[in-house]
Amino acid sequence: MSDDFQQRGGSPWGTPPGGGNGNGSRRGPTPPDIEKIIREFQEKIKKFLPGGGSSGGKQAVLVLIILGFVWLASGLYRVLPDEQGVVLRFGKFVKTTQPGLNYHIPFPVESVQTPKVTKVNRMDIGFRSERDSGFSQGGGVADVPQESLMLTGDENIVNIDFSVFWVIKDAGKFLFQIQDPQGTVKAAAETAMREVIAKSAIQPILTEGRAKIEIETQEIIQAILDEYNSGIQITQVQTQKADPPDQVIDAFRDVQAARADMERSKNEAEAYANDVIPRARGEAQKILQAAEAYKKEVVAKAEGEASRFVSIYNEYVKAKEVTQERMYLETMEKVLADIEKVIIEKNAGSGVVPYLPLPELNKKKATN
Repeated sequence: MSDDFQQRGGSPWGTPPGGGNGNGSRRGPTPPDIEKIIREFQEKIKKFLPGGGSSGGKQAVLVLIILGFVWLASGLYRVLPDEQGVVLRFGKFVKTTQPGLNYHIPFPVESVQTPKVTKVNRMDIGFRSERDSGFSQGGGVADVPQESLMLTGDENIVNIDFSVFWVIKDAGKFLFQIQDPQGTVKAAAETAMREVIAKSAIQPILTEGRAKIEIETQEIIQAILDEYNSGIQITQVQTQKADPPDQVIDAFRDVQAARADMERSKNEAEAYANDVIPRARGEAQKILQAAEAYKKEVVAKAEGEASRFVSIYNEYVKAKEVTQERMYLETMEKVLADIEKVIIEKNAGSGVVPYLPLPELNKKKATN
């Protein structure tokens, strides 16, 4: 028996009642020795450590230090260029990190998610492709009338299919602000398109107004998603088809063909008018300008004749005989300009009639 066993009266339950003297007096059990139990436990630990003693304790501390460094190093993480890091602390969103090498408090305190933020996602409204619907519809597209049929501003029905392209703008908001991103984008897109179609007439929807409708729809979708703090960026809205309902599409095409013929005839008439009217206006302007020029010519000539008459009259008043003779000579010069002339000197005398044969002289001059 050990000394401790003997000290406890040879009984594993300690000293019997009455201190072992059998006198029947009763006392409580002896409390265990805590310090001794701790020493025994330390001795047992030392047996399992390599080398035992103090060297084993140092090795244990070294192992714990290494494990600590490994745990701290596990907080390093890398965010790729097409990703965005989302740091969670005990499951709660804390912050977002940009591409590159980053650090967070290691597990289980913090964790990281890295969703793709540059991937362009597509949402089809009004139709489903064969790969999405799971069955074939001839051309590989299944129509969804409850999504595609919309009422226009002029109370017509249009069957419009379109696609919405979007990317993740803020990964934190995308993961924790909305529960169903796909459903949210779809609902917002359908609401926006119905709002725009309700304000438009059917004719521009089917022809040249699609680009404007796509821009307005994209702006409304983005406004709705921003109000939800969705973290989604709409990159494009693309119209795939815009037609009347299938039940009336043939009649509508006939109407469109007749309207196109009307527009063509109208354009031809306008082209003819644009050709004839300017030409007639040009001719009228030409006649007006010619009349104006003739008017100015006649007026100028009359004014010149009047001025000439006045000047001759003034000279006539000053010297009547000289003026009369000059006027006579000028008149005769005009009258006899194209007549053959023979000049005879009336005062030659001696019965000889001297003359100057001007026509013969002119002939000789022309011959020379």
